[in-house]
Parts: sequence; structure tokens; C-alpha cells
Amino acid sequence: MRTRKGSIVTGYAKMWPRAVFDMKEANKHPIDAKALLQDSGVYVLYRDDMPYYVGKTARRLWRRIWAHASRPRDRYYNFWNYFSAFVVPNQKHLDEIEGVLIASMPTENSAIRRIQRIHIPVAIAKRIHAVRLIKPEA
Repeated sequence: MRTRKGSIVTGYAKMWPRAVFDMKEANKHPIDAKALLQDSGVYVLYRDDMPYYVGKTARRLWRRIWAHASRPRDRYYNFWNYFSAFVVPNQKHLDEIEGVLIASMPTENSAIRRIQRIHIPVAIAKRIHAVRLIKPEA
């Protein structure tokens, strides 16, 4: 996998099926799939094509997502069937990237927001609302 020097995200896996954790060759997970997710990062668990949960790990992505997939007592075990993962080798960026993903999509996360939400100013909201109410003449 080629990366640019100074990249925050050095690779990603998009919409991989949960079944990848059930695949085994000679009683081991596929080396190529596992090897791609051996660094820290942020991940999204999906229920079908809808984001369900956003998480992060300072350890290996593969191991953390595997825990969600293989432990029936895991809080999210029954609720997802696909995942995406973003490799973030520098752990100081994990909170920010997780925060952006949580803020950008509806999920079941109960995490505390680490990014300040900026609301649209009331004056602008009123102007937008007024423009919507004006109907063009036919």
C-alpha cells in the first residue's frame, strides 16, 4: 500500500463483510486481509448500508473489529454485518477522526462529542426560512 509522507490516514477498507472474520485457511484468518489492518485507526460498523457505530482503537484494527464480530456478549455483536476501517498510525489523530465520522453520520454512538458543534446563526436561519416560503410567480 503506497502512502504519502505525512498522511493522517494511510489506508482504508471500505464495506468489508463481517464474514471476513469467519473465513479461515489452515485454521488462520486470511493473512492478506489481516495484515492490512494491523495498525491503530478508526472504524465504522454498518447494519446493511446504514452506519451503526463508529469506534477507534489505539491497537490493531483487526483485533478490535474481530472482538465486535466474535464475542456474543459484545454490545454491538448482533447489530452489524459490514465494516469500514481507516488506518491512522499516529494515535494523536484518532479522537478527531472519530469525532468527524460521528458528527457526519447518524449512528448509535453514545460517545461524548469531542468537536464543538456550530449552529447556524438565527438571523441566517430566518432568512433561509423566508426564502423557502416565497413562491415564484408562475
